[in-house]
Amino acid sequence: MRKFSISDIENLTGIKAHTIRIWELRYNLVPAKRTATNIRYYNEDDLKQLLNIATLNESGYKISKIAKLGQDKVNSLVAQLQANRTNDSVQVQMLSNAVLQYDEAAFNKILDGCISESGLTNTMDQVLFPFMKKIGMLWQTKTMNPSHEHFASNLIRERIIVEIEKLGNRKDENPKRFLLFLPEEESHETGLIFARYLLKSCGHETLYLGPNVDYDDLKAVVAHYQPDYVLSVLTSLRLDKDLNKMLEKLMHYLEVPLIVAGSLISEFDIVTNERLIPLKNVCELVDFASQLANPAQA
Repeated sequence: MRKFSISDIENLTGIKAHTIRIWELRYNLVPAKRTATNIRYYNEDDLKQLLNIATLNESGYKISKIAKLGQDKVNSLVAQLQANRTNDSVQVQMLSNAVLQYDEAAFNKILDGCISESGLTNTMDQVLFPFMKKIGMLWQTKTMNPSHEHFASNLIRERIIVEIEKLGNRKDENPKRFLLFLPEEESHETGLIFARYLLKSCGHETLYLGPNVDYDDLKAVVAHYQPDYVLSVLTSLRLDKDLNKMLEKLMHYLEVPLIVAGSLISEFDIVTNERLIPLKNVCELVDFASQLANPAQA
């Protein structure tokens, strides 16, 4: 069974280490275990319990009340909260719990419920993107393994592809042609696949190249496909220091407008020109695609 330090628990639950110690002293709530050399640690069962406590606490339950509840009652209340798909923070927490356990069935059940209740677009905007940001932070702090991020990303990717297939071959009367790609050093596909879903849902045509596309290859495909727009989603921290330099270089290979979206675009100042279109969030991408499909409503 894996052991967690109090800093790991803080990162995973969002509860400050100082608060965890106060809860332990005041309420004997999830007391830490100790190694033979007296080092404090928590096991996987402790983590589950603290994740559930954090979920209840964030949802308005006072810690003094939670401390009086049995574990079965805590689990029951958390299950009731999970059933409320409009509580985005709870869904993010439940997805994190499922990923920690590599529980594909639990992850997909939560995802199914959110999409059934709110649709894929709102689920991506309000639940999955915040969830992936959290997972990324936990991976960077080594609280989670890279395998956890891969596990979650692949399940999300598979689900978006299923939703794309459900769209069929719907076409707008005057569809625009989009070429979708990720540049070298960028391998996170989830945002790009979701962009394809949004574009196809608005009736546009898409050609999907995927990650790590060489610039010369991109130029050749643009010449052949002749898209109205090229689109990329940028999230890799390896690109942040030279982001504008990379975009400037990329523009030399393109003679059509380039749309850039993703967390890097929302967090950094982008030097724009007449052919570079930065979109900072899901709403801007939805509006852009919708307005192209219905210019009279723009």
